[in-house]
Amino acid sequence: MHFTESAVVHQLLQQFFATLVQKVNQKIATGADVINLGQGNPDQPTPDNIVKALQAAVAKPENHKYSPFSGLPALKQAVANYYHDHYQVDVDPETEVAILGGSKTGLVELPLAVMNPGEKLLLPDPGYPDYLSGTRLADVDVELVPLRASNHFLPDYDTISTKSKQAARLLYLNYPNNPTGAVATADFFAKTVQFARDNQIGIVHDFAYGALGNHQQPLSFLQTPGAKEVGIEFSTLSKTYNMAGWRIGFAVGNPDLVAAINAIQAHLFVSVFPAVQEAAIAALTGPQDSVTELAHLYENRRHAFETAAAAIGWQATPAGGSFYSWMQVPAGYTSESFTDLLLDKAAVAVAPGKGFGSEGDQYVRIGLLTSPERLQEACRRIGKLHLFTPHHAEGGISDDGNQR
Repeated sequence: MHFTESAVVHQLLQQFFATLVQKVNQKIATGADVINLGQGNPDQPTPDNIVKALQAAVAKPENHKYSPFSGLPALKQAVANYYHDHYQVDVDPETEVAILGGSKTGLVELPLAVMNPGEKLLLPDPGYPDYLSGTRLADVDVELVPLRASNHFLPDYDTISTKSKQAARLLYLNYPNNPTGAVATADFFAKTVQFARDNQIGIVHDFAYGALGNHQQPLSFLQTPGAKEVGIEFSTLSKTYNMAGWRIGFAVGNPDLVAAINAIQAHLFVSVFPAVQEAAIAALTGPQDSVTELAHLYENRRHAFETAAAAIGWQATPAGGSFYSWMQVPAGYTSESFTDLLLDKAAVAVAPGKGFGSEGDQYVRIGLLTSPERLQEACRRIGKLHLFTPHHAEGGISDDGNQR
């Protein structure tokens, strides 16, 4: 007997990162020492206090039962307290917090929860590829809003047509941004709230990299006056606490959107394993020294990579957060052809910008998820391809790969 995919599954895009991993693995199979800068998977361990909290929680018989459908009340309270302490935002834990099996789950399921087939959703270009998954599952129309260097990789609302503004139900944003590393300003978020009110468009802010600012703490959208009236913010413990495989996150904001998420999740899931939720409580309420140290670690890696890249003539676009560098490809290349060249000739894997949208096709994304030494070695290898005009500045990388 032969079974075929449903029409809905068939129209889903091929998973972008799965294709990237396949190419890298093929290169590794040849015996090459691949420096993989194409991934977005944190390389540091989960802090010990969180691991110990999970170990203790697993041993509790009550945690072996189903979780409440909308999550543990104690975790929702911990989220509310976290927003109060870190962002001075007051949150009702019962009506303004949804518990998620990772923020990706909520971002993908939200169009199913609040939109009808044929309605319009505005997405950033470039943007996180899995945003598109939710639009395909919900059968909604998509309009891409370009993010360009000339506007600091922020959307220009004046370029969106009146017709599109009238038709759109939701707008997705993501700052600190994946893949560009751009950050939002208070002025931009204020304009966003006004844009939402003027056009009756809900704002969905992906705050996955919210703890990873470059020298300063990034702004939460909910710090903007009126933000909870028009939108919702998705956060995850994956990046902040190196808990990517634990699959735990949350959404905070507009009560109607939170209720819709809880309603759809009541049919799809029975929340998250209670022991993981207890570990999340420990993460949010425990010492935050590890978060500060992690932000500094990525700052140091960024400096190491971007200094080494500048020494071979490869300039990074300015980044205020996340753990990525957004690098323009040399003349004559697309992001895909440049990515293939680096993997083939230098055994360096990067993520082609086209995978994040057509506006990214002249860029590649560098994941700062390995040691400074490996980041510098990647630049040394790329420099040997003579694709850029070198800058022999102090602190650059010499031909033997040593910092000088």
